[in-house]
Amino acid sequence: MRVDNSLRRAAHSSMEPPTQEVLSGGTPTEDVVTAVISHEVRPGREGDFMRWQDKVFKEQGRHPGFMGSELFKPVKGVQDRWVVAFRFDTRAHLEEWLNSEARERLLSEGREYFDSYDVRKIGSAFSGWFRFGQGTEEGVPPNWKQAMSVVLALYPTVMILNLTVGGWLSRLGMAGYLALFISNVLSVSVLAWLLMPLVNRVFAFWLLPSRARSVGVHVAGAVIVAACCAVLITVFGLTTG
Repeated sequence: MRVDNSLRRAAHSSMEPPTQEVLSGGTPTEDVVTAVISHEVRPGREGDFMRWQDKVFKEQGRHPGFMGSELFKPVKGVQDRWVVAFRFDTRAHLEEWLNSEARERLLSEGREYFDSYDVRKIGSAFSGWFRFGQGTEEGVPPNWKQAMSVVLALYPTVMILNLTVGGWLSRLGMAGYLALFISNVLSVSVLAWLLMPLVNRVFAFWLLPSRARSVGVHVAGAVIVAACCAVLITVFGLTTG
């Protein structure tokens, strides 16, 4: 497995504690996910850390969907952290490993060899809109949940902006391409700082991988989101028709 140089630089350019990031990757037809963890190993415990990491790799190999891993040692003058990269065939399998009791036991043991760390995860183009608090090991929701959530927030945003700002810009005689740009800026701003945080709070029971563990929760959340979209379509249909 090859890790991009920019990722290696990112692993050591910050003075913050070690971080974990989850990145989408693999072929376009698969939902392959790569996790990258950087550790600040305590001085003199390097050998213990490597032996502990071997135990982690062996345990990962017993979990469904595991596709391989690699350990990158520090490079003097370039980066001073130990970087571990591993891949699972789907986001669900990765989440199963991250939330497993086996991993929790290994982490408890490994904390003797490296300092504590925060967890940051990036799973898709929308992942920046799905944050659930600092210091939590929460992954981003599956792509289909992200898409449904973004549509739920985006549709009323675009409709309201078209009915208000769009009409105002049109009356000013502004060129269509410029008016569209302004509308896009406003839409993204409303989503990023207002509506998506609200959606995250309201649908946390469905979006958070640690809470949405049953088929019933997955189905119930999807039905509620779809019903909300249907209500919005009806409201705008009646008010603008």
